[in-house]
Amino acid sequence: MQLKFYSPFFILLLSAVITSCAVNPVTGRNEISLVSEAQERAIGEQQYGTSQQSQGGEFTVDQTLSDYVNTVGQRIAAVSDRPLDYEFVVLNNSVPNAWALPGGKIAVNRGLLTELKSEAELAAVLGHEVVHAAAGHGAQAMTRGTLLQGVLAVGAIALQDNDYGDYIVGASQLGAQLITTRYSREAERESDYYGIQYMVAAGYDPRAAVSLQETFVRLSEGNNPGWLDGLFASHPPSQERVINNQALVDELMPQLQGIDLENGEVRYQQAMAFLEENAEAYDLFDEAQLAIADGELDIALLNLNAAINMVPREARFKGLKGDILLNQRDYRSAINTYDAAINNDDSYYDYYLGRGVAYARLGERTQARADLESSASLLPTAIAMNELGKLSLVDNDKTLAKQYFNQAAQAQGRVGQEASLSFTRLDLEDNPGNYISVQMFANDDGRIFGRVFNNSSIEVANTRIEFAAVLGNRLGQQSRIVSSLPANSYVDVSTGMRFPEGQVWTGEQMQANVISASTQ
Repeated sequence: MQLKFYSPFFILLLSAVITSCAVNPVTGRNEISLVSEAQERAIGEQQYGTSQQSQGGEFTVDQTLSDYVNTVGQRIAAVSDRPLDYEFVVLNNSVPNAWALPGGKIAVNRGLLTELKSEAELAAVLGHEVVHAAAGHGAQAMTRGTLLQGVLAVGAIALQDNDYGDYIVGASQLGAQLITTRYSREAERESDYYGIQYMVAAGYDPRAAVSLQETFVRLSEGNNPGWLDGLFASHPPSQERVINNQALVDELMPQLQGIDLENGEVRYQQAMAFLEENAEAYDLFDEAQLAIADGELDIALLNLNAAINMVPREARFKGLKGDILLNQRDYRSAINTYDAAINNDDSYYDYYLGRGVAYARLGERTQARADLESSASLLPTAIAMNELGKLSLVDNDKTLAKQYFNQAAQAQGRVGQEASLSFTRLDLEDNPGNYISVQMFANDDGRIFGRVFNNSSIEVANTRIEFAAVLGNRLGQQSRIVSSLPANSYVDVSTGMRFPEGQVWTGEQMQANVISASTQ
């Protein structure tokens, strides 16, 4: 009989799988989960705030609408199969989208609300997201990722694409990944199926779920970038979903005869009154963003000024105007504009970030540091960390500067690359051996050389290396300085030492130690 031997990793993984099966409270099926309910709740709590920040922040200008959406959401949550600390928030984002984090933390963008026609359709959207949370679909996605990561760790490292990889740093990257994860076809089917049942249990007309999906299919066929970048990226619509929803509704309707099911069109229109009345202002805001992307900053400013006149309380309009003024290096005007935005809404990271950068460019370091730290506390970004690193350098605090640059270097975009270079410049002087390596060798006549490698992406100067070799019955030592070593290159250096004639030498008889180096 042939015996099979399994790696310790496989045994540990199998043990975890065996001990982590649980009954899904929504579907009733046994499922593998490496994320406990306590962990789900903790993840939701920890990621909810920063996830909102990364998606436009709370829609604070019309608290009535936010309260209304929360009321509808809590009505759905009350009939769910899993009691969680459900929260519902409206985000100030024009992209049509909704998402759920583990633990029942749910958000819907104002851009999606403007496309709905009734409270029942809103209930269909929120019911769908409640099922994602109650059924632990986010936790399942994390479990699949953990299993995959474990397998890949044996031989390779795989990096997932992340839309926010060039922006958010630190633990908040998890939330960014979770809200952009494309759910499996089965998870979407479950959320549709049980979401409709939640609607009915809460007293809503389930036919709204069918009309909602029909609208989504129609919009998906139009290749609307907003929809494709938003809801459809993680919740792809299909005619199959429409058919499945219709089949379930057809099955349920005979049982619901005589029951007063709500559609809530009038209530919904009343709740949406502010957005309906000010639709032109928000359209101008969207057009300003498109103009900025095309480099037409003057047109963007005209649109934003008009939008501000229409809705003076909307901080996002002023914040974007401040961003343009910052880009135009009109720092004092930018600061004044960010001040106005913060007066309207003091809970959004971007206003502090922009104002902090403006203060830094004016050399007003105390104000800059305070704003950048406030911004990072709301949403840690590579921009804030990089700017804080620069301020620490000006204050000659290289240790703190390295910490900030190292955090910013987690990002993949231009700012992350800049921070990575700044970190390397500082760290190379502290730890030159981490970046410069030396291979010793001797030629045919016994002359000893060192091949000095610069493994970093920056040019290095004045690299001091101490060489040692066993020469016959004595220890030879020499010190050499390499004046210039380009990035990712090497140079051969003569040590000035030579093995005595007849000595049989090995690599163990030669040694090099990088003592110091500086950057250009």
